Amino acid sequence: MKTIGIIGGMSWESSAIYYRLLNREVQKRVGGLSAAKLALYSLDFGEIAPLQQPGRWHEANARMAEAAQSLERAGADFVLMACNTMHCATPDIERAIGVPFLHIADPLGRAIDRAGIRRVGLIGSRHTMEQDGIIKGRLRDRFGLDVVVPQGEDAVEISRIIYDELVRGQFLESSRAAAKGIIARLVAQGAQGVILGCTELPLLVQADDATVPLFDTTELHALAAVDRALE
Repeated sequence: MKTIGIIGGMSWESSAIYYRLLNREVQKRVGGLSAAKLALYSLDFGEIAPLQQPGRWHEANARMAEAAQSLERAGADFVLMACNTMHCATPDIERAIGVPFLHIADPLGRAIDRAGIRRVGLIGSRHTMEQDGIIKGRLRDRFGLDVVVPQGEDAVEISRIIYDELVRGQFLESSRAAAKGIIARLVAQGAQGVILGCTELPLLVQADDATVPLFDTTELHALAAVDRALE
């Protein structure tokens, strides 16, 4: 079994989900007392978020690359990041390490492709929804997908929910209702499915909150990591 390196802590709420999914899936597939072989570098999101907001991406990306190098030195056979937004650091990470980096958009794109969907909605942090180099561009360039995102107040609200509530462990019914409305408006724009493009969103939004398939980046990423670990 290969050792999985995880860049986590952004936030720890979703990192805990990754840890549970990885271990349960390995035990399910291998049986007995088996669990995933993991190395976790858990960052302090209280230090990373202040770099994101004013656009100090060079500094934030450097922190991701350093974390990836630490995981490689710790024996990781490949590295993943338990966060959508900071995948903007992918080029820096790939230059910094000699082991593969498992990008969150790749298992996501394959799942959307298997579902026969060509136009998909994306909700996540403001950065993930706005920046082409995190998820949107990779889905377009590698999988030929048309990605639509919330606009105006909807974009502001979903990002607020993530940073003010979800990463702090708050999961409010009012915010779930707001997310359902945002998803419905993406469907009205022709989205045949919607990506939960923040690793905390599956803690708030469930499959029955939408009339179209929801694509959970956290679960898809974790399962792809188990596939690679057990190759």
